[in-house]
Amino acid sequence: MSSLQASSFLFSSTCSCSTRTHAAISIPKLPRIPFSAPKNPLKPVEDLNLRDGFKGTIPLENNNVANNTRLDQYEPIISTTSTTATAKLYAILEAVGDRVEMHGNIGEQRDNWNKLLLNSINMITLTAATMAGVAAGGAAGAPLLALKLSSTLLFSAATGMLIIMNKIQPSQLAEEQRNATRLFKQLYSQIQNTLALHDPTDTDVKDTMDRVLALDEAYPLPLLGKMIEKFPDKFEPAIWWPKSNKSHSRKHVKAQGKNGWSEDLEEEMRVLIEVIKRKDSEDYMRLGNLALKVNKILAVSGPLLTGIAAAGSAFVGHGSWAAIVAVTAGALASTVNTFEHGGQVGMVVEMYRNSAGFFTLLEESIESTIQEKDFEEREDGEMSEMSVALKLGRSLSQLRDLARKSTSSHIDGSTIDEFASKLF
Repeated sequence: MSSLQASSFLFSSTCSCSTRTHAAISIPKLPRIPFSAPKNPLKPVEDLNLRDGFKGTIPLENNNVANNTRLDQYEPIISTTSTTATAKLYAILEAVGDRVEMHGNIGEQRDNWNKLLLNSINMITLTAATMAGVAAGGAAGAPLLALKLSSTLLFSAATGMLIIMNKIQPSQLAEEQRNATRLFKQLYSQIQNTLALHDPTDTDVKDTMDRVLALDEAYPLPLLGKMIEKFPDKFEPAIWWPKSNKSHSRKHVKAQGKNGWSEDLEEEMRVLIEVIKRKDSEDYMRLGNLALKVNKILAVSGPLLTGIAAAGSAFVGHGSWAAIVAVTAGALASTVNTFEHGGQVGMVVEMYRNSAGFFTLLEESIESTIQEKDFEEREDGEMSEMSVALKLGRSLSQLRDLARKSTSSHIDGSTIDEFASKLF
């Protein structure tokens, strides 16, 4: 009886504990919120135009439908004149970037030519002169013959190398490539601006192509057949732009009225053209002619002196005059060669040629702008004035002061000594 009571007691205790446990952890039910899904899927976003040339729809659907989306839903936009012109301009941009790299590398190579040839020829010349002096110092027989022959051969080799070096003018070649690199970089930036600011047209493509070809002609890469003449009969400025040059700046908002131009601004530009022609262009043409004449004299003198030294060294041992001629001519040849190529006279000639070309281009650019009768086809007047001021290294106030001084000097019948450019 007692065991039965104990079992009943344990069963009732377990039930009461279980009831209490369920009561302690019971969680109230959350209220039901009614939610109804739309019967029809959301409409797709129509006519989404992508910048990379695709047009399509982006469906906003549930997962079951989204998995069926295919790439062939996106169709390329039909090519237009603008997209074709853009593609062509990008192709030209890539070619211009390649030319920048080529001209830069070749410029470094030709600058190395100048240094290596200068040092080599001077070493050969001085060695030959030393041998001629030693041979005249009392050598006889086989030693005398060996010294004479070596000296003559070295002077002859120096003469041939000098003729080639003076013909190609490595310092001038290097300066040509430096200028070409700078101008192609400038063109590269202008093409990037065109692509960034507006949709290019076929006219932009044609103008850019003409400029690239004009630069290729002005600064050729090969030496044989296309090298620029280093000793022309007359000094001429460099021309690296198409003959039908016009302002390449474009307006992105249609101009109203006179597009920033006035009679005073046009007169200011005309006065600046006169100042540039009378002072800057004339001065650089004069300096370029002078540098070209000096370079011609030096280019002839170097090989002539080494040739005389070679002839003198061949007669060493037949009188003291032969050794004197050989040693003296060799020393003078080394001096002349150092002055010409160490001083980079050819580079100076090319610098003047390029500077004269810069002023010629500036004159033509201003003239073509003010001769355009349609004001809407011109570059904005304020932009044009600022561009000219920057190219001449002046502020706007300094540019206007220069124009006023020049006008006053014409009225008074006097001349001004001030140049238009403060950069060159």
